[in-house]
Amino acid sequence: MKNRKKMSVSILFVCAVVLFTGSVSLAAAETFAASEADKPVTFGQGIREGKDILEKTEERIKLRYKETVKEAEVLAKYEADKAAKIAEEEAAKAAAEEAARIAAEQEAAAKAAAVQETWAQASAAEEQVQTVWTGPVSASVDEQTLLAALIYCEAGGEPYEGQVAVGAVVVNRVKSGAFPGTVRDVIYQSGQFGPARTGKLDRVLANGSTTDSCYQAAAEALAGVSPVGGALYFGDGKNYGQKIGGHWFHS
Repeated sequence: MKNRKKMSVSILFVCAVVLFTGSVSLAAAETFAASEADKPVTFGQGIREGKDILEKTEERIKLRYKETVKEAEVLAKYEADKAAKIAEEEAAKAAAEEAARIAAEQEAAAKAAAVQETWAQASAAEEQVQTVWTGPVSASVDEQTLLAALIYCEAGGEPYEGQVAVGAVVVNRVKSGAFPGTVRDVIYQSGQFGPARTGKLDRVLANGSTTDSCYQAAAEALAGVSPVGGALYFGDGKNYGQKIGGHWFHS
């Protein structure tokens, strides 16, 4: 009889735990009841023990609940930190991409400005090139051919205006009084024109490679046309004077 009462109390206790926690299985309840049935205990004592166990179980459940809440808080903080870090990295990446885009735009704008400045300088230089009439000089056909050959040697690859300018320098020297008084003598004056000194001029005369534009430029220069005014010198190593093509012209 006592065992049956004890069994009932035990089952009652286990059922209470089941209802309270929702985590004890029926098999566990039966096992607990069977183990309790073997212990000699009075009905009142069983109730008290059951109550004590119930209170301890409740305390453990509360403790576990607090631990679970704490774990949940830790997990939530971890997820929040992780999301914040990802957001920070994405923001940094977006900022870097924006900075790169702005830098590229600035570089492109600077290059465009440089090109524009180059064009402006070229236009200004072209505006400074003024063709003037300095008056003709007399020259034989051979001298005109010689001048054309010199123009070919010095400026065969230059713009036509640059070819006329080279011929004008020779003509300006003839008229200056500071150089020999004939086209031939000016061209062959010692130390003045490289093609005459190296023999290139004579080879061009011999093989007849002078172009039509160089003949035309020689004719205009002898007629008194000068894109460089009274310039007496030219070269590609000077950075002053008047620039036409690859040559600088100056007095």
